[in-house]
Amino acid sequence: MLTKYINLDSKSLHKLATNGLCRQRLKEQLDFGVDTSLEIFNTQGLEIVKNKGYYYFSTKFTPLEEAEFCIVDIETNGSKVGEHQIIELACVKVKNGKIIDRFESLIKCDKINEVITELTGITVEDTKDAPTLKEVLTKFRVFLGNSIFVAHDVKFDFRFIADSFISIGEEAILNRYLCSLALAERTVESYRYALSYLNDTYKLNPNPQHHRAMSDVLTTYGLFKLSIKNCTESINNVEDLIKFSKDGKRLKRPKFDPLSEKA
Repeated sequence: MLTKYINLDSKSLHKLATNGLCRQRLKEQLDFGVDTSLEIFNTQGLEIVKNKGYYYFSTKFTPLEEAEFCIVDIETNGSKVGEHQIIELACVKVKNGKIIDRFESLIKCDKINEVITELTGITVEDTKDAPTLKEVLTKFRVFLGNSIFVAHDVKFDFRFIADSFISIGEEAILNRYLCSLALAERTVESYRYALSYLNDTYKLNPNPQHHRAMSDVLTTYGLFKLSIKNCTESINNVEDLIKFSKDGKRLKRPKFDPLSEKA
């Protein structure tokens, strides 16, 4: 997914996360010099460091207990940037299992169809005094910093936010990202992995309001903590966790829905 927003090929991105990338190969793909490009990437949330002559994502050397994870959720008035926009954004910053900061905002929007309003409860009237998309995204970038971007089905949230930055004339975010759904499939046994179903099963959020951004963020936070607790793999750093979330063996799902059996 990052190849859409950064001028590095997928093989180079893989090496940055694993065995390291040599300076010459990095230089060949950059429009500016290596040092200048790394400074630019850093402003977009991606820190690349040099170690023993090779370049790596800094997260390759970041233990889980020292890492900052930013758990994010958005509500939108449709699925396509250009035609639709974010109407609510919320996130919490987590370090060593604890929430250390939070951010949330509605976003001014002139058009929200009835289906979205029924799903989220958000109306155009609710957003009339809210800040603009540009104002919220600017504050979000500062809040996010170089944190690891975490979301349930992360590709949607990350792409929509990154493309939204581009739509307002800004550079996309480039943060390392982690999918809480993919991680849960490898650490939490469940018949389904929809956030609402997981919450019904594991009581992750005592006061859920599904399809409202901060509520879903707090549910994802509970799931993230449970996944880390249940993980039996040897995870030495953030990149180990990202790799496990993609390549680790998925747990076997129950044949029958246990929640239906309880009904």
